[in-house]
Amino acid sequence: MKTEEEKMLAGEHYDAHCPEMIAVRMRTKKILHRLNVTECYTDTYQSVINELCPNSAKDLYLEPPFHCDYGVHIHAAEKVFINFGAVILDGGTVTIGAHTLLAPGVHIYTARHPVEVADRMVWEDCRPVVIGERCWIGGHVTICPGVTIGDRSVIGAGAVVVRDIPADCLAVGNPATVIRRLNLTKKDAGPDR
Repeated sequence: MKTEEEKMLAGEHYDAHCPEMIAVRMRTKKILHRLNVTECYTDTYQSVINELCPNSAKDLYLEPPFHCDYGVHIHAAEKVFINFGAVILDGGTVTIGAHTLLAPGVHIYTARHPVEVADRMVWEDCRPVVIGERCWIGGHVTICPGVTIGDRSVIGAGAVVVRDIPADCLAVGNPATVIRRLNLTKKDAGPDR
């Protein structure tokens, strides 16, 4: 029989409010307190980040305050920078590619909640989020469950990303919409450029 955490990671319905899941989140909250309050800007700060996010590169940088559900489901590659006020609800896996930058106030959600109240009272599920390499995620962007953002894309400030964004695109708005291609070579740009 699967644990509730195993169900969560498999994308199945799970009970986020059972004692098992509460205990896991309490462990994370204690590490977050150290990260955001007691060891912020000390020589041990990076080791606290690595304890919180052991599946990430050792040079992941989190600018406090930072908030997440579990930490262990965040997989950030090398040179990822996450600025002030980020919230990552990592019930599902959140993968962030190398050299990606998140501006202040970015929120990433993997948890999905049913619309019908009777269902919402007993279960939720999660869908992974993937952000490619060398992306720029603007201030106060919200990335919803199950979204993939392609390499080198830029998401404009305040956007709400509800569907996949291809590589090398600028997307803005609510819902986020691609408004132009980026990083085009002269050949790709066509004769009118």
